[in-house]
Amino acid sequence: MDLMLLRTFLEVYRAGSFTSAAARLGLSQPTVTAQVRALERDLGHPLFERLPRGAAPTGAAEELAARVAQPLDALAEVAASRGGADPAAGTVHLGGPAEFLTALVLPALAPLVDRGLRLRVSVGLADDLLAGLVAGRHDLVVSSVRPRVRGVAAEPLADEEFVLVASPGTAARIGADRVASEGAAALRGVPLVAYAEDLPIVRRYWRGVFGSRPAGAAAVVVPDLRGVLAAVAAGAGVSVLPRYLCAEGLARGEVVALLDPPEPPINTLHLARRAGGGHPPLLAAVGDRLREAAREW
Repeated sequence: MDLMLLRTFLEVYRAGSFTSAAARLGLSQPTVTAQVRALERDLGHPLFERLPRGAAPTGAAEELAARVAQPLDALAEVAASRGGADPAAGTVHLGGPAEFLTALVLPALAPLVDRGLRLRVSVGLADDLLAGLVAGRHDLVVSSVRPRVRGVAAEPLADEEFVLVASPGTAARIGADRVASEGAAALRGVPLVAYAEDLPIVRRYWRGVFGSRPAGAAAVVVPDLRGVLAAVAAGAGVSVLPRYLCAEGLARGEVVALLDPPEPPINTLHLARRAGGGHPPLLAAVGDRLREAAREW
């Protein structure tokens, strides 16, 4: 099977578009289309469904990508290293939670861009991103849960500490030091702002600090922790947020911590990659940079 056709297929699969893949490969769109069709003829089944915007992979494409992504990437890294290229030069498909990537990961990787790193970033939920890692859509994933997926190797990257926060006005209405003395009872009737209906971060905090479950449903649900922070700062209610995300707001007095427990709940973020097949220099360079930066997080 022609390796060039496989590389073109993998680029279309990862880009989700024949046009984007052509730009990345430095080829014309008709050439990319012709190469994918030639591969489809060789395999005897279609690989993509053409959509008004982009291309959706078929089940056969998902299976093929899972089989060829790692060896093709390894070959590309070998070719780059033999040419004396900077190990940080090349394209990395990175996935992770939007807030953590935006606040910490992307600024940490910015110096590598000058050395030739090209980043293609996807955001989403951990399970979806890890499935994409196995399928070859991503090279590295920062996972908010410990990966327990076959074919994935992971290492702890950083701990995020959770903080119970409110606006200064909301905190004044609750009463100074009431949460410290009364626990969750001091928050009864106070609106909750959450990331999701099932209150995932809030529940973790309540269980770890108060030994109970939150009473009632969220008043405001925003599927982006930056939106949760904005709503809390505006006085919509209380919430629990990672300290890295609300640190500036705390320093400026836009939000305040309602409690300072001796052992605040934490969550460990993991850096995940496909297991086996060695560790290409490009991914090693990105991983080393993230581990270095994480010491300051």
